[in-house]
Amino acid sequence: MTGSADLWSSFTHDPRRSANAGLRASDGDRSVVQQVLTEAYADGRLDREEFDSRSTEAAGARTLGELPKLVSDLVAPDAGSSALAPVAGDDLQRQAVAKYQSDRREAVLGFLGPSIVCVVIWLVIGADTFFWPGFVIAGTGINLMRTLVTRQDMIASNLRRLEKKQQHRELRPPDDGGDE
Repeated sequence: MTGSADLWSSFTHDPRRSANAGLRASDGDRSVVQQVLTEAYADGRLDREEFDSRSTEAAGARTLGELPKLVSDLVAPDAGSSALAPVAGDDLQRQAVAKYQSDRREAVLGFLGPSIVCVVIWLVIGADTFFWPGFVIAGTGINLMRTLVTRQDMIASNLRRLEKKQQHRELRPPDDGGDE
């Protein structure tokens, strides 16, 4: 049971995934952790005090999210785990917000750049003519307003995309590096 893939597949739901962290832990889930702790104690990787402390925590765990920290330093990482390591929910949220901020910055620059260029051209050729740059300002302004008004929707969409991407990575079998 000390293999990482065997351990995480033994749970009812993978407790490392942020989507599963809030689910209630079953007796079987707590039993999996207890088995890893017992093996580690028998191997001498835990002293009696730490074994008792972690065992008490495992027995009292209510959610799946409380379990990985009890065994993460006792289980070898999966092959290629750096690419497949789950990202915490807060990290995904920060990434989703950062993506929105990037999109907002692009919308502002996409509005200002063409608008300023068109207004300067209009001023150079004669400001007494019809204000045609208004069409460019209106067109690029629509995208800017959409970006600003739909902030929460865009962040939620980015978060769903990142969670789906993370889930896809977790389900993908690790590359064994063997020849075809």
